[in-house]
Amino acid sequence: MTITEDFMAALQTAEQSGDVGPLLALHADSVNLMNLTEKTWEGQEGAREFWQTYLGNFEQIRSEFTAHREADGLGVMEWIATGRLKGGRDLKYRGVSLITLEGDKVKVFRTYYDSAAFVAPVAEEA
Repeated sequence: MTITEDFMAALQTAEQSGDVGPLLALHADSVNLMNLTEKTWEGQEGAREFWQTYLGNFEQIRSEFTAHREADGLGVMEWIATGRLKGGRDLKYRGVSLITLEGDKVKVFRTYYDSAAFVAPVAEEA
């Protein structure tokens, strides 16, 4: 198995169990994480905050990986996530995540996704 495949499996386990420990074990001590927000998370504590915040957005979530590749220290994962936001609204969105590897650890994590899925339609706000 590649580190990218280990990462995908650990993320799915965290989504099911809420335990981010096995996922964090794949991150380097000096890991850097970023999503579509302007914030960057750094180090093991930053990684813990990032993944706990991610999981905290949902009542349930499941990432299904549609394609992945790892070569020359870069892992690429395409995915579709399906679940329910806190508050009960269902959602489905897709994205791409990139990991830069340093040895057998994730040094950099970047994720890009359809953020419109998180915005409630006007009809639902009434």
